Amino acid sequence: MSINIRVSFEFFPPATKKMSETLWRSIKRLEPLSPNFVSVTYGADGSTRDRTHQVIERLQKETSMICAPHLTCIGAPREEVLAVAKDYWKTGIRNIVALRGDPPKGTKVYRPCKGGFDYAVDLVKGLRTIGDFDISVAAYPEVHPEAKNAGADIDNLKRKVDAGASRAITQFFLDTTAYLKFRDHCHAINLGVPIIPGILPITNFSRLLEFAKDCGAFVPPKLHEQFSGLDEDPDARRMIAEKVAIEQVEELKQHGVDEFHFYTLNRSDLTYAICHSLGLRPTQKTKEQ
Repeated sequence: MSINIRVSFEFFPPATKKMSETLWRSIKRLEPLSPNFVSVTYGADGSTRDRTHQVIERLQKETSMICAPHLTCIGAPREEVLAVAKDYWKTGIRNIVALRGDPPKGTKVYRPCKGGFDYAVDLVKGLRTIGDFDISVAAYPEVHPEAKNAGADIDNLKRKVDAGASRAITQFFLDTTAYLKFRDHCHAINLGVPIIPGILPITNFSRLLEFAKDCGAFVPPKLHEQFSGLDEDPDARRMIAEKVAIEQVEELKQHGVDEFHFYTLNRSDLTYAICHSLGLRPTQKTKEQ
């Protein structure tokens, strides 16, 4: 039985002209795959707010893709966050990724902004007062680093769903079993929304290790062995990264997963190759075509 695969992509707002060129090449490469939506991140303490808005505006103008900007609780009072949401609604944005957000650089402990939304569940409730947004929230197969335990973490996810979230997108993971157990747990408590696996193609193994340390993702010893000694061999790294990612999504597909969210890091080649392996083919032309 064939499975109808759906995908979505995450991008981040570029900081330089060169990075911007890379981003838009990637967007144009991935657009023909007809993703469900594309999300654009929002820096800690709102540091990329303007650049996030610029990317969203250009996506709306130059592509046919549905945009889902990130919104966080960090660094702004409720009124300011809701004003951003109202502006998005007025411009036709109907999808939002609602997150608590990471503490600003240089700080390790999260502290709610004075007068702001305390946590993502509060942000979800606030967005529901603006309009009938399609809201995605974060989930953590290997438990959020600040959660007391796995049970408390899933309870928090359920509160976000009960508040109005439409789906959960997971933090990236490299241990497929962790995701499958998490998904089964969510189904057992009748969470009632899709638990979409977040996939991070390994473009840079050293950087991956930093990401994993920050979010508590387990990096299997096998991956350390596969990437060992390849610091100066980008072609070999790419081949292994593609193999690792394709094996991961194929295993998930065999367990009934039919939707994937790719953390592209603004690069398209690996993501495109993985989507091709899943059976996706270009189905539309970009506006420029």
